[in-house]
Amino acid sequence: MAAKTAKRDLQPSRQTIESVRSTMNSVVQSPPVHDTLEAARAYARSNPEAAALWCFGIGFVLGWKLKPW
Repeated sequence: MAAKTAKRDLQPSRQTIESVRSTMNSVVQSPPVHDTLEAARAYARSNPEAAALWCFGIGFVLGWKLKPW
């Protein structure tokens, strides 16, 4: 029974989900961000291998530069 309670406590509340959605909608609705995201999505759809390599490269550099030690 304790496992069910702990699992239920990890679920976000409806209010939290709605506030995150409204924040994301306000960010995505701004024209420069919206245009940039649409361009990135279109590029990723037309060139999935190149997009995956870009994501890997950016993650590698960020992980290398932001390592905690």
